[in-house]
Amino acid sequence: MKQWVYLFEEGQADMKDILGGKGANLAEMTSIDLPVPPGFTITTEACMQFFAQGEQLSKEMETQIEQALEKLEQKIGKRFADPTDPLLVSVRSGSVFSMPGMMDTILNLGLNDETVKGLATLSDPRFAYDSYRRFIQMFSDVVLGVDHFYFERLITERKQAQKVSQDTELTANDWQQLCEQFLALVQKHTRKPFPQEPKEQLRLAIIAVFGSWNNDRAKIYRKIHQIPDHLGTAVNVQSMVFGNRGNDSGTGVAFTRNPSTGENRLYGEFLLNAQGEDVVAGVRTPQPIDQLQLKMPEIYQQFVRLSQQLEAHYREMQDIEFTVERGKLYLLQTRAGKRTAQAAVKVAVDLVLEGLISQEEALLRVDPDQLQQILHRRLDPNGELDVIGKGLPASPGAASGRIVFDADQAEEWANRGERVILVRPETTPEDIHGMLAAEGIITSRGGMTSHAAVVARGMGKACICGCEQAKIDLRRKEVEFGQRVLKEGDTISIDGGSGRVIAGDVPLIDPELTNEFQTLLKWADQVRRLEVRANADNPEDAAKAREYGAGGIGLCRTEHMFMSTERVPIVQKMILSETQEERNQALQQLLPMQVEDFVGIFHAMTGLPVTIRLLDPPLHEFLPNLEDLLVEVTQLRASADADPRQLIGKEALLRKVRALSESNPMLGHRGCRLGLVSPEIYAMQTEAILLAAAEAIRGGADVKPEIMIPLVGHVNELKEMRRLVEEVAKETEAQTGLEIPFTIGTMIEVPRAALTASEIAEEADFFSFGTNDLTQTTFGFSRDDAEGKFLHLYVENKILPNNPFVTLDPQGVGRLIRFGVEEGRKSKATLKTGICGEHGGEKHSIQFCHQSGLDYVSCSPYRVPLARLASAQAVLLDS
Repeated sequence: MKQWVYLFEEGQADMKDILGGKGANLAEMTSIDLPVPPGFTITTEACMQFFAQGEQLSKEMETQIEQALEKLEQKIGKRFADPTDPLLVSVRSGSVFSMPGMMDTILNLGLNDETVKGLATLSDPRFAYDSYRRFIQMFSDVVLGVDHFYFERLITERKQAQKVSQDTELTANDWQQLCEQFLALVQKHTRKPFPQEPKEQLRLAIIAVFGSWNNDRAKIYRKIHQIPDHLGTAVNVQSMVFGNRGNDSGTGVAFTRNPSTGENRLYGEFLLNAQGEDVVAGVRTPQPIDQLQLKMPEIYQQFVRLSQQLEAHYREMQDIEFTVERGKLYLLQTRAGKRTAQAAVKVAVDLVLEGLISQEEALLRVDPDQLQQILHRRLDPNGELDVIGKGLPASPGAASGRIVFDADQAEEWANRGERVILVRPETTPEDIHGMLAAEGIITSRGGMTSHAAVVARGMGKACICGCEQAKIDLRRKEVEFGQRVLKEGDTISIDGGSGRVIAGDVPLIDPELTNEFQTLLKWADQVRRLEVRANADNPEDAAKAREYGAGGIGLCRTEHMFMSTERVPIVQKMILSETQEERNQALQQLLPMQVEDFVGIFHAMTGLPVTIRLLDPPLHEFLPNLEDLLVEVTQLRASADADPRQLIGKEALLRKVRALSESNPMLGHRGCRLGLVSPEIYAMQTEAILLAAAEAIRGGADVKPEIMIPLVGHVNELKEMRRLVEEVAKETEAQTGLEIPFTIGTMIEVPRAALTASEIAEEADFFSFGTNDLTQTTFGFSRDDAEGKFLHLYVENKILPNNPFVTLDPQGVGRLIRFGVEEGRKSKATLKTGICGEHGGEKHSIQFCHQSGLDYVSCSPYRVPLARLASAQAVLLDS
């Protein structure tokens, strides 16, 4: 018989796939005799079986749940539904991968109109009815679909009537009357009485928690974090302990190290006389964990010891939930703590230095995508700051944007290109799409472990929580900071590292890299096989790439050098020239400009290879837009005051633009086709590269130019272009008196080039796979049209596992790359191969490149650290 339910003592840490992360950790903590309230876990397999059976619990599952409940009753010494001394339980989700706040939790299950009386007799009536109202509210929200807002409104009205500001100031009578109002509210919204039978409550709660695996916020979270949909969630049923039994009770969340900085110091928050949801929901602003030492010194010392024990046991920073009930400490959960990129790097390196893990383990502990957060900008310290408020520094980084007050608005404004800051009293899991769209987040309530803080840190968003100075009026769409009132659309800046809120748009500057960051990347360089280069088109980007550890330039796009304001008119003159002489004159004007750029790049990359791609885009891209020209010409023709000479010039330009326009420019007159039809352009660029190399050599640089011919599909195209480059090289060497070392290669970006790689390799010293265009030409997708119109639906509906322009398609595009590498090296064993599309900075694509035997990847300068780490991880994962 299939085991669907495990008591905590029956499981262990390595059963995460079956028990979920939370269940496996509860089992492990139980096995090492930590103070964990007993309970049982219903497996992730049961969840998927539940969906397979039309969202029904099988009789076998229900039987096993009943048996586990009986064993729990025996262990606790209380009976479920006992009106005199009831066993109460919590019901929590627990997926394989941590998804904080994305699924549902129910506390105090087992209370009803009778058992609450028994609880009140045994303890304190105020505690009993406070617990009952919490259960009604959570159960109704999660299971019955009655929004928690309606219950909060009744609580607010009660506090106003009693002239109190805190929930803790309400009396037993207040909570008893609120329970009656809550039950009436449920009857009104559902047209059914609130379920009173505890076993039916448990059954419905389990079904609801299983169902929460497929709620919208969980789906969005899985999509963002690339968590598979087929894993399901476990359900953990655990005997309740109560932090709301008075001032000798409380609850909290703590990290064994600071999740923002990685500092080796206990970090967290707690609330006296509260249940766990109060801490993370932002209803009350909690106190720092070190204040627990003053309130409950013995409990604090015990908690410190247990925290250290857990970190040593798991060899990892832990995120721990705890409750104190009448002076006794209980641990409710532990898991690997979510952290910022800065903290992830510091913790990984520190754990190595402390002897807990190896360097290889440290490299695998840091997600390469997180390294992007380390490169986030920060506020310019020299800028004038108009600080208008301060809150808790929940997630580091700086951001500026226009104020919006709801998640839908944040998403809408961001989609139209606005930078926005989401300002809320607190965030909930339903706000995740707005948090994703926003540059940063401010909440007026909640602490460092609130939903906003945890999710923002995971996303690498700047976030300030608990900013009590921010008086938010959602109805009027304005926020008041002292005497300053800001409205929706006003611009503010935030510093998530210090908690400061600043009026206006503040200048941001690049971050500094820590010693731990450099150490981790040094370890990565010792492990990785792939060389990491950068895509850089100017000396500044080349210098930045070298600073971040690039081993050269894998793609220098020469067309970007033509785009500056002073150069476009000369490029246009070259394109519009009527005679060869006019064209040559324009090219000679461009020549020194290109030389200057290349000299700077060669000096920045001295000793390292620099791959320079000759002009790739079609010439009409440098000319005015056809439709705009038509409008101008039409207006000039219609104007009686138009200058005839201006009209003649515009009409001539219109004819040229029309002549150069193409139905499908991506597959048209571009790349090597342009070089074949207009060889003087490629000749000028080759001369510029070699003259710059000669000048850089004289200036003391060690130059290694690699000249790349784009869009080759037939060996004869490359043969002709190679002949051209070599002829210009001979002339330039004679002119400079220097023998300049260089290689000639091609960009493989059409399927035919990959399929005929053995022929093309005979004329090439290297292959650089242009995976952006190779993806377009293999799929037959126009990237701009596909991503804007239908590709997101392909990914959402699982037609494609990933966006192929983000993550390399291994079965199609990847197969062409593997074939091209293998066939190319059959003809030329020394052939160097790499990729230079956007995929060169994406971790899964980098792993593919490692496995396929490529020599290098090339990516944006700011993604070089990511690629260095991902390349090392590829080696470790392979072995």
